[in-house]
Amino acid sequence: MKKTKQFLSALLVIVMLAALSSCSGDSSSSGSSVSSGASSASSSGGNTKQDSKPVTDDAVEKLLSEMTLEEKVGQMFYSFTPLGAEEDWITKYHMGGYVIPGDSFDNKSADDVRAMIQGFQMKSKVPLLIGVDEEGGTVLRVSYHEQLRSTGFDSPKNVYQSGGWEAIDATEKEKAELLTSLGINVNNAPVCDITSNPESFIYDRSFSGDTEEVSTFVKKVVAICKQKKLGTVLKHFPGYGDNTDTHEDMSYDSKPLDDFRNSDFVPFKAGIEAGADSIMVAHNIMADVDPDYPASLSKKVHDIIRNELKFDGVIMTDDLVMQAITKYTGTEAAAVTAAKCGNDILCCTEVETQYPAVLSAVKNGEIPQEQIDASVRRILKWKHNLGLL
Repeated sequence: MKKTKQFLSALLVIVMLAALSSCSGDSSSSGSSVSSGASSASSSGGNTKQDSKPVTDDAVEKLLSEMTLEEKVGQMFYSFTPLGAEEDWITKYHMGGYVIPGDSFDNKSADDVRAMIQGFQMKSKVPLLIGVDEEGGTVLRVSYHEQLRSTGFDSPKNVYQSGGWEAIDATEKEKAELLTSLGINVNNAPVCDITSNPESFIYDRSFSGDTEEVSTFVKKVVAICKQKKLGTVLKHFPGYGDNTDTHEDMSYDSKPLDDFRNSDFVPFKAGIEAGADSIMVAHNIMADVDPDYPASLSKKVHDIIRNELKFDGVIMTDDLVMQAITKYTGTEAAAVTAAKCGNDILCCTEVETQYPAVLSAVKNGEIPQEQIDASVRRILKWKHNLGLL
């Protein structure tokens, strides 16, 4: 097995360096130390039924028609930003949103946080998505700071074990109310990954090893967040399962596609049916679907999300500067391929290099402008649904 992984890793280096500028082929049959991470037109470049369906909201269409190409490309970036550079990046790169890291809350009161975020929003021509990773347990950004909450939110797994579904409802409501009270409008959650193996990387962050329990949890979180006008991000598609940490290296999943359909995909379907706003795609390689590309850069995987799961919301990458990507390719190529292959939002990226790369790819025709329009339309529709426009 070790030799097989080494061979696949070597093959991936060759394939991605030689051909990363092109998307992979057509679809098949259908606290605080852990980072979460946190659509373009669908994989067929904006020609699927979902993509061709017009958005009827006049405000979205009017805003889209008034935006320059530079502004449209900027909307696709939802990124960590160097402390102190946030307002400069808003005007320079026309940012779609910020993922606020934990240290941005250091020594800030609730009023200080509100003022900071209001400053960002006032600087931006288009209201920003302001997101955090506030899963609970090992991944906290806000409640890790005692001046914002006396104790950090416990992991959903522990909350459920101690108080059942009633405790989940109360905790997720409090979490949503805390975040929105500060001006945060997206929580990069819930975690949809399924595992019962304590040795798995995602175990502490996973709600359960039971598919139906995870699905129920996901539905509850999405419903509560929709009521509170807090954006949701289902992660990490297609599901980590028992795979290794893609913050450190590439991860290969050899399960048959039908196994994903019968288990890993189920919580994502539940979240979609409940009205989730976004899906974050991980860097795992689904060997049975696309052995050459990580899911985040795979056209075939995005075809599944659009055509099989019927998701017409925003698709975003996991962090494009995680080592599962950076060990095998440059950041510019990764961003261009991510945009071409079905991601509306490029998450947590190196904006200074990736924004010009994507903009250039649109200008030279490598990425059709119609595909960018489809992505930005979805992003603006999300912002409209959150009450930002």
